Amino acid sequence: MGVDLRQIVAAILTITMFVMLGQMLHRDYFDAVQEKVEGDAHDIEFHGSKVAVVEGTKGPWMHDSHDLKPCWSISSSDEAVSSKGYVTFSLTNGPEYHISQITDAVMVAKHLGATLVLPDIRGSKPGDEMNFDDIYDVDKFVKSLESVVKVVKKLPSHVSLRDIAIVKVPTRVAEDYIKEHIDPIFKSKGNIRVTTYFPSVNLRKTSLDGETDPVSCLAMFGSLELQPGVSDLVESMIQRLKKSGGRFVAIDLRVEILEKKNCRVGSKTCYNAQEIALFLRKLGFESDTTIYLTQPRWESSLNILKDIFPKTFTKEAIMPASKKSKYLELENSEYENVIDFYISSRSDVFVPAIPGLFYANTVGKRIALGKPQVLVPAEISGTSGLSTDYISPYISKKNHLAYSCFC
Repeated sequence: MGVDLRQIVAAILTITMFVMLGQMLHRDYFDAVQEKVEGDAHDIEFHGSKVAVVEGTKGPWMHDSHDLKPCWSISSSDEAVSSKGYVTFSLTNGPEYHISQITDAVMVAKHLGATLVLPDIRGSKPGDEMNFDDIYDVDKFVKSLESVVKVVKKLPSHVSLRDIAIVKVPTRVAEDYIKEHIDPIFKSKGNIRVTTYFPSVNLRKTSLDGETDPVSCLAMFGSLELQPGVSDLVESMIQRLKKSGGRFVAIDLRVEILEKKNCRVGSKTCYNAQEIALFLRKLGFESDTTIYLTQPRWESSLNILKDIFPKTFTKEAIMPASKKSKYLELENSEYENVIDFYISSRSDVFVPAIPGLFYANTVGKRIALGKPQVLVPAEISGTSGLSTDYISPYISKKNHLAYSCFC
């Protein structure tokens, strides 16, 4: 009985097809949503701002842009004047709030011609208090502001707390508001305590804002630096992350905030670990991407992120063991918040899984450092997406306040 050659060929093709199908079915699901791009780096333009996109097999990374330079200049009318009155205040709620609180207090002291008293730092629980120099560099702070306002470390003993009036000011307080609402109280009492409230947590610059006050720019971007011990710790943690993969992604994802009701109302603004993992894979980040999470301690809900990106770390995994008793094991979380903020500011990519002031002020620091890759999460239809479509509007539209202070 003869053998039909056409039947043999057909059988071989059928077997080959099933083998290939089996390989595809056993392949990781996320391989289907990863798009590898090959070629040289090229520039993408966002509203007149060019950003270099690094293409290759390691994900959609971008080059840092050139360092921006401060555009503000202090004129003779901005220089510090002596006064008998004092402005006191405290830093609260974490470093993203500290920046705004510092800026508002400096603005008030400057435009009142008052002396600014170095603040203390207060945590979320009663009794959680730290000195300014536990986190920030006092000498650099005082020196950076010496041209616009006098700063003293303590309130003089002859000033009674009863002589200090408490005034509330909106964040991004302007000179006109200070003259109308605060100056009369200062003239009456002689000393004031400023507390900042936040009618808005965004830092978008609008056409209604007018020209940004150079004193505000100096206070927001030129006054706060970490004290050496904390700065060295942050640097060592960044280096450990970079050794893991060269580049790394920082994600502001905190489980306790995701569980709050305001993350579930209205339009989608908060993203959990699974959603962030899918977002990153659809953008083309490979499984060996190094990821830093702001989540304080590991939670089981984060396991899926680590399954897809095994090099995912929290602070406790990358902090030197000798530092944990001071920076991780205290009930006061101010150190942890500061570490998160400065690592997120320095990462190659920043992904805010949660909206708010942490996101806004982290972007401000990144703009000043020339680190434009801030990817705002979204549900991507289809199997892949371009990272350039998800760049933060703060950067793509250049509408962050930082663009008023740097050029």
